[in-house]
Amino acid sequence: MENSISSSVSSNSSLLDTLDGEDNVFSLVRRAKTGDLSAFDSLMVCYRQRLYAVIYNMTMNAEDAADLTQESFVKAFRSLSKFQEKSSFYTWLYRIGVNLTLSFLKKRKIRQFFSFDQASDDGGMSKDLEAVSSTSTTSVKKALNNELHQKLNEALSKLSDKHRTIVVLFEIDGLGHKEIAKIMNCTEGTVRSRLVYAKQQLQFYLSEYVNY
Repeated sequence: MENSISSSVSSNSSLLDTLDGEDNVFSLVRRAKTGDLSAFDSLMVCYRQRLYAVIYNMTMNAEDAADLTQESFVKAFRSLSKFQEKSSFYTWLYRIGVNLTLSFLKKRKIRQFFSFDQASDDGGMSKDLEAVSSTSTTSVKKALNNELHQKLNEALSKLSDKHRTIVVLFEIDGLGHKEIAKIMNCTEGTVRSRLVYAKQQLQFYLSEYVNY
């Protein structure tokens, strides 16, 4: 069973464009609950890259991210019977992945840099981080990939694991406050307050490089 999961997580294909709507996703989930491995394979291929990106930006280590992504899918498969379809499947899956990663970070007391390369490539940054990473001057825009980029990573590394996780989910993966609250098992108000606090901290750490 786990060997089948491992081979699926390694696949480079994606079903994001072919799974049209929650109904199709839930259909796959229900089939997987009956033991249909091909249905669960499809779910893994669909969400593997997104989950890996979130975990990578939490650990900043490709090997750790791959292992934790694998572990997340294994745990999800074993826990499918507990998924009651009250939330979207990826919210439920992200909660598993984020909790495993936070536990991993806590145990090893990891404090590493984040990389926003994926967000830059995908155009996924929200206006809040765009204020940090870009200005009207060409010289500062060019500095994003050197000194400013490094300082941004250093600033993010100073945030707590939970604050950085919410920043990743909101700024990079583009999830809303409600979805993040479900994943982090907290209130929407807590999500908002942590985002505000994180932004204030980033402004403070980067005040000498960016004018707000």
